[in-house]
Amino acid sequence: MLKGKKILCIGLTAAMCLAAFTACGSSSTSGSASSSDSSSGSVSGSVTASGSSALQPLAQQAADDFMSENPDCTVTINGGGSGEGLKQVADGAVDIGNSDVFAEEKLDADTAKTLTDHEVALITVAPVVNKDLGVKNLTTDQLVGIFTGSIKNWKEVGGPDLDIMLVTRPSSSGTRALFKEYALKGQEESSSSALETDDSGTLMETISQNKGAIGYVALSYLVNNDSAVAVSIDGVEPTLENTYSGDYNVWGYEHMYTKGEASGAAKEFIDYLSGDKYASNVEKLGYGAISKLSDNAKSKHKTSADSSGSASTDSSSAESSSSAQ
Repeated sequence: MLKGKKILCIGLTAAMCLAAFTACGSSSTSGSASSSDSSSGSVSGSVTASGSSALQPLAQQAADDFMSENPDCTVTINGGGSGEGLKQVADGAVDIGNSDVFAEEKLDADTAKTLTDHEVALITVAPVVNKDLGVKNLTTDQLVGIFTGSIKNWKEVGGPDLDIMLVTRPSSSGTRALFKEYALKGQEESSSSALETDDSGTLMETISQNKGAIGYVALSYLVNNDSAVAVSIDGVEPTLENTYSGDYNVWGYEHMYTKGEASGAAKEFIDYLSGDKYASNVEKLGYGAISKLSDNAKSKHKTSADSSGSASTDSSSAESSSSAQ
């Protein structure tokens, strides 16, 4: 009888130890699941991003799709311009800074070096006018004249006798920096514009409501839009195909910067947006696939090494950063 009691006591003790071990293991697992749940594969936590208005449509759509697949994760996308996004991520105010340009072009070298560059797509920028204007092509010299203010009436470039209404962007805009370098031969935009905004939606609305207006936007803002039309430059249409081939040169890389290496939910979101699974959506939204760039196109653009000072670049970006705007 005593022997039986000893066996029962040993069994109970073992069961209690096993229960305690299981409870500890369960607690440890839940405590480390802030970015992903290994049992379900879902991501939890929150991600904040700000910056480029040109990248905003893609980032927002990807955020919506990502949250649908990961209901325990919240992704908030704001605009504000590339300069502001880079400043905020460098300050630690957001997890991701979206930019149309390299960080070195907006931040001092030491600050830029604290950031990691994730190149996620291509952006093609097009001059846009009201659909009723009737101007479909401009030479580079005409475009420079219009945006620097030396050409003031559409009749000077073959259009109607109508004053040109400039819609420009603030100095913090990465789209402005890209357009200045590759469309305007480095010339500064006129300060006498009718409207200065880095909200591409506001810009498009202004174009659609004013026959004489001209501005520039990423191709993503022309998807399913019939109130404004893109203008060819030197007879070359601003299309993804012409961007890939190198025939159209007003384009750049879209960057998502993180402070240090990406981690947690922010890394999961960046990997999702730039991954093969989401690639088809990128082109549908008017953005380009980096893998489709020809050598001819790459040769006309700066590489990451050409930027003053080098921010840390992740391995996936390094493979594809043979050019950038």
